[in-house]
Amino acid sequence: MTALLGHIFRYPVKSAGGESLDRVALTPDRPLPGDRRFAVMHGDALHHLDGEALRRWLPKAAFLRGAAAGSLQAITGGWRDGLLVLSHPDLPDLAFDPLRDQAALLAWLAPLWADSGKAPPARLVEGVQALTDVSDPWVSVLSLSSLRALEEAVGQPLGTHRFRGNLWIGGWEAFAEHDMQLHRIRIGDTVELALTRRIGRCAATCIDTATGRFDIDLPAALEKRFWHRDFGIYARVAVGGTIRPGDKVTVL
Repeated sequence: MTALLGHIFRYPVKSAGGESLDRVALTPDRPLPGDRRFAVMHGDALHHLDGEALRRWLPKAAFLRGAAAGSLQAITGGWRDGLLVLSHPDLPDLAFDPLRDQAALLAWLAPLWADSGKAPPARLVEGVQALTDVSDPWVSVLSLSSLRALEEAVGQPLGTHRFRGNLWIGGWEAFAEHDMQLHRIRIGDTVELALTRRIGRCAATCIDTATGRFDIDLPAALEKRFWHRDFGIYARVAVGGTIRPGDKVTVL
């Protein structure tokens, strides 16, 4: 069966929205450009700053995140005409410049984060590297066939957005990617990704991204049905180039 690149997603602000891309240029040993470029620190993490700036990668516990406040999972949106434009079913839309107007974002996020039990949103920061959940400069690769199999197993639609993956591949056998560690794949004519390790899933995937409310304990469901909590795989960009949805994907 021919495998094709189905979707490319980028998340400019960690745990706050996401956008679909019609192409992206990947660079060796770099994450997807602009992915998790920004994140919002809560008040208890500000001691990690060097003056006003964040100069190193930090784990997700330093930031607002969907695992702690499910309402964040219902945020959608990305770049539009030089501004970040975010939407949420319980709030008016927000358009702001993240380099000049972080106060508007902090105020907008405050009610969504209030039930987390943690310190309030305190600082929008730009990372010196992508503020993903791993410190390595990887992209995430997920399978549309695996998603369909998981949806059938749990008996409900899940959609792509709760997993916040970068690249979605269509045409593989379900969960074939879990056995591809240390393999390479080629996307299009040039780009090569070296697959590294499976992605373990957390409580953020328990949230219905349409409402921001709990609908299924997905890590527990994965463990019950498949004996693990993994979904998707990380990859290092080995050979760079531009990729687009519809590009052929070949296992090397």
